[in-house]
Amino acid sequence: MTVILTPYFSEGVQKLKMAAQPPPKPKRGLTPPALEETVHAVRCLAQLRSKDKGIEKYIYLSMLKEQDPAMFYRLCLSNMSEFTPIIYTPTVGDACLQYSHIYRRPEGLYVSIKDKGNIKSIISNWTQLSDARISVVTDGSRILGLGDLGINGMPISVGKLSLYIAGAGIRPSSTIPICLDLGTNNQKYLDDPLYLGLRQKRVPDEEMCAFMDEFMHEMSVTFPKLMIQFEDFSTDNAFKYLERYRNKYAVFNDDIQGTGAVVLSGFLNAAKISSAVSGRPLSSHRILFFGAGSAGVGVGMQLMSFFTLQGLSVDEAREHIWLVDSQGLVFNARGKLAEHKKYFSRRDYEGPPMTDLLEIIDYVKPTALLGLSTISDAFNASVIQAMAALNPRPIIFPLSNPVRLSECTFPVAVENTNGNVLFASGSPFDPVEYKNKMLYPGQGNNMYIFPGLGLGCILARVSSVTDSMVEASSLGLADSLTYEERDMGLLYPRIERIREISTHIAKDVIRAAQKAGVDRSPELRTMKDAELSKFIQSKMWTP
Repeated sequence: MTVILTPYFSEGVQKLKMAAQPPPKPKRGLTPPALEETVHAVRCLAQLRSKDKGIEKYIYLSMLKEQDPAMFYRLCLSNMSEFTPIIYTPTVGDACLQYSHIYRRPEGLYVSIKDKGNIKSIISNWTQLSDARISVVTDGSRILGLGDLGINGMPISVGKLSLYIAGAGIRPSSTIPICLDLGTNNQKYLDDPLYLGLRQKRVPDEEMCAFMDEFMHEMSVTFPKLMIQFEDFSTDNAFKYLERYRNKYAVFNDDIQGTGAVVLSGFLNAAKISSAVSGRPLSSHRILFFGAGSAGVGVGMQLMSFFTLQGLSVDEAREHIWLVDSQGLVFNARGKLAEHKKYFSRRDYEGPPMTDLLEIIDYVKPTALLGLSTISDAFNASVIQAMAALNPRPIIFPLSNPVRLSECTFPVAVENTNGNVLFASGSPFDPVEYKNKMLYPGQGNNMYIFPGLGLGCILARVSSVTDSMVEASSLGLADSLTYEERDMGLLYPRIERIREISTHIAKDVIRAAQKAGVDRSPELRTMKDAELSKFIQSKMWTP
């Protein structure tokens, strides 16, 4: 057997370690005599495509990933646009809803409130302690737009990490999917005899906070090189725990920061196209958010960067953003507001409550309408036509997941803007032929951002994830389109280029970490950009 030694740096000193070896091929006689890898890839794809339901495809790919991970990721990389909607949104939403019924084998770590005081021993049961570099952690309290799913949220953590592996080449052995079971307030699951989680209501905030403090401390001790991504916590807890831990551990929240970064990237490209046609300066854009939860406010915070990049102050930037929640326009004189909504609450409106979206559009006169409400068809024909009447190239981003909760579809947006819409959605839509021209929808999929962001954080061994690093990931994505993609009117690059995109983003994230002084890999500081990009590519796992 050939032993390969690879260099690595520890405290600035170069050392050698044995590279991870692929599993040995089965001995002769243990596989059919004519089994050949290339043909078997065709066989696996044929088996996948023989399934006519998304959930059946998900179950098949889950089995393939367990039995033959190299084949799974090889096929994923070569069929990215086909695999992504199965292992992530929208199909992963159905997998979460049915998790306790389709469960076959454990994937990841399950840590429950019953483990409080003993969390260290629970997480120490993970079999690859020294390899761990990244974990996606959910408590299942707000999965996509599907509500409180409790332990059934585990497929979200599994799916996100599959995309870290495929999209950024992070080794499978370096990932830990985690679901925290703090109970569920979903009576349907509490009454389900097959439900795999604790049969109790969610614990009070104070008890959860003590649990989270213990969990985060023990994770940092047991996995000292680990970065944690929080995923699908309830709105208030998403903000609370991001703020509580972001300066103490290497942690970020994908719903708040990742969604914001990917939307900022698409908006940058859309705004440039819109302004080129209208003649309005970039600094004059007005953004209306329909939906004011953690994702909506998180995206709003990130889009502040768009305006500050145009030279506006933070206070001036905030004045270009409006929020709409279930009670209508968010403004100070309306009364008591949730804490996370106060930052963007309007101080310049004191009239009666404004609840009709068409009336709000007429008042705000937005250049961009962004949906994060999980209300299907909220952007109806009248709403879209109102946006088109105000703007020659209206920016409409229905970002809610899954597809059935999207605020509008791409064909409806095209038809009601005479093909002029600048469109990006949270879930995928097919291209549309309109007046003999093919129009391509953008998908503001977080998977453009988090693989490269995570890889950059891992390689730089960051102590925290700063706002400047998240912004760098967004600008890196916006800058990664090819000339051909821009000529096609795309707002995002083709997903098939995900590893090239992740390399670009990881480089920018590392540079931002170095500038912020949170990196702990000094050997990367002296590398030129081209050298750093080659280094990043060399660290990507290839199945």
